[in-house]
Amino acid sequence: ELLDFYHGSHWEARERRNEKRLTFNYAKVFIDKVTSYLMSGNSLVVEPQEGTGLSPSPNLSPQGRGISNAEARALAQKAGAALAQVAEDNNLEQLDFETEIDCAILGDACYKVIWDQEAKRVSITAPDIQGIYTWWVGDDTSKVWRLVSKYSLTQETAKSLYPSASLPSASLRAGRASQVNAKDKTASITEVWTVADFELWIDDVRIEKKANPYGLIPFVIYPNLREPKKFWGVSDLANIMEPQRELNRATSQLSKILELSGNPIAVLENIEESEDIAVRPGAVWNIPEDAKAYLLDLLQGGGVRLHIDYINLLYRILHDLSESPRAAFGGTERDLSGVALEIELQPLLQKVRRKRIIRAAAYIQRSRLILKLLEKYRQESFGDNQLRVVWAPLLPRDLTALVNNEQVLIQSGIHSRRRAMDELDVKDPEMEFSRWLEERETILRMNKELNSAPSKGGTRVRAAEPLQEAI
Repeated sequence: ELLDFYHGSHWEARERRNEKRLTFNYAKVFIDKVTSYLMSGNSLVVEPQEGTGLSPSPNLSPQGRGISNAEARALAQKAGAALAQVAEDNNLEQLDFETEIDCAILGDACYKVIWDQEAKRVSITAPDIQGIYTWWVGDDTSKVWRLVSKYSLTQETAKSLYPSASLPSASLRAGRASQVNAKDKTASITEVWTVADFELWIDDVRIEKKANPYGLIPFVIYPNLREPKKFWGVSDLANIMEPQRELNRATSQLSKILELSGNPIAVLENIEESEDIAVRPGAVWNIPEDAKAYLLDLLQGGGVRLHIDYINLLYRILHDLSESPRAAFGGTERDLSGVALEIELQPLLQKVRRKRIIRAAAYIQRSRLILKLLEKYRQESFGDNQLRVVWAPLLPRDLTALVNNEQVLIQSGIHSRRRAMDELDVKDPEMEFSRWLEERETILRMNKELNSAPSKGGTRVRAAEPLQEAI
């Protein structure tokens, strides 16, 4: 029902009569708009876990000796590069955007992170959340101990994936096997996951049961917006479905009134029978002496104004309940910028921030699953790292003023350079900081060489002023 509503099926069955019905799909526009603001840009930052970069002790064996800070940073950079490669292999930017739209419509979303034995890489997909079932531990909804994923495949595809399985025909059970092409027959696939075991069922027949090869449930489930004390989330459409339907009804009624006004109705009084009464330019009507004829004016008395005011009220209700002010669509009654624009868009900003808190936790959990699979199947080590998601700003900003502010905060010791780079939307602060250190070291070395190099007359050459300024 939610998917149909998103795609424009707003009229209920009892309202589907042979009359004019207009559909203005604001629901889809609101979903797409909020998703665009939410996914305006993000990057995953990998940093060494605090306390892992230790000074090596000569009295300890290599196994018991801590790693240096440089080694910890190198492992963090290695983990970041591995995650970036997995994101590129799976086109995660597009997958995340499409999954986010699905999540806003249905109320929840899901990622499946597994190892592709053929391609020898991590594979990430977004299963249909309508086929996901979970069991959690007691009242702790954060600990899922069993998960079931159910989906359908054509029998031809199922046989190619599981050649040893005996696949009963779903269409045969329905008694119409002879009428359906073999390629159109479907098989119901059910995967049952726990930390210890994995089961595969095809059409209610278990064809495989084995130990879980990953030792974990390779799914990441997250809500669109979480309801307190509940596992599943809520859809963005829940609040605006009724106002959207009422808006369609109100605009359809107004459209009908305007249409009738453009094709006026002739009213005849004191006339028992009438023939050839047509409303057209130059028409002549012959009526009795005591009769009266006139055109019905549906627009008199300001009745249309009431319809327009009601439509504007519904329009405002839609914006309020969707938390998407008119300014989010680029239209404002006055020129706004800076704090004034932020206040105008405050409902949308708050909604996006609530969503970003949930998404950040899901992306970090997915990244940790990726690193665990790479460590297991490629025998790689990435160390103990801290992962965090850096989101792009929602509103346009004055970059010059922001740089000046961050410069003052760094000089006064309030912000670090990495924090300043986060505020300036630098995707990889650790890499930029290492590059800055390399440039600084190079400039210092050049200055030292120039200061120590004697000239032909026995005097020393002064370092170039631009290099000193750069330092």
